[in-house]
Amino acid sequence: MSVKYGILTSLCQQQHHGYELKLELESLLGIKGKINPGQIYTTLDRLIRDQLVTAVGIDDQDRKLYDVTEEGRQELESWLLAPVPYHAVKDDFHFKWGCARKIRFHHEKEMLQQQKAVIMKDVMELTKLKTECLVQGDESRYLLISGTLLHLEADLNWIHQIEHRSGASF
Repeated sequence: MSVKYGILTSLCQQQHHGYELKLELESLLGIKGKINPGQIYTTLDRLIRDQLVTAVGIDDQDRKLYDVTEEGRQELESWLLAPVPYHAVKDDFHFKWGCARKIRFHHEKEMLQQQKAVIMKDVMELTKLKTECLVQGDESRYLLISGTLLHLEADLNWIHQIEHRSGASF
């Protein structure tokens, strides 16, 4: 996730002040969490320095307004067109499991069971949220949640494969 490109995306739609950018980014992230306001302003300072964003004045409540420059639009378009590599090996649990396997951790089965429980809890919560998005007509969030659910399903299948292949070694 890139705060830089989230800000550029939001500013391509309209001018915003810092707090609006925070809300826009959290909306783009969907289920992934909250953004630290300090991160917004630090990133804005860098974007201004790099001439990708400009401060264009203040609103009626004395909040500084920002807008994207043409260079910022070009930067965003280049980023959007660049493919994203898949880095499954950098996933925290995959790394943790690889470490456990390397030392022949004798609680590997328990570790896998706990991870499955966390995934199932997430699946239940996200399925409910996905249904709410469908009812509300929020197509973008619905599709993002659907993608996350597919990743969780793949993780569950991976854990089942480990359990099946490791059956005797637990």
